[in-house]
Amino acid sequence: MYAAIRQAKAKPGHAEELARTIKEGAIPIISDVPGFMAYYVVYAPDDTVTAISIFDNAAGAEESNRRGLAWIEKNLTPLMTGAATAVAGPVIVHTLA
Repeated sequence: MYAAIRQAKAKPGHAEELARTIKEGAIPIISDVPGFMAYYVVYAPDDTVTAISIFDNAAGAEESNRRGLAWIEKNLTPLMTGAATAVAGPVIVHTLA
């Protein structure tokens, strides 16, 4: 299992607009990547937005970051205070309830 993580700082007060835009635009692009398993977005109190995608292979995780960063640059730049960052790698600890 592999995770792709993208993170950016949102302009204050844009949580709802960000959530709507991500749901409508990013999820279809990321979920279409081969090996896709799950997608989560976390909005922290300091306006940091973190998207976590889970894949069954490393290539899918890397491709999702490539697509995700391109989509963020095109669609979320007006809502952000800086550039997004991305990392990908194997999940080394995992548990479910």
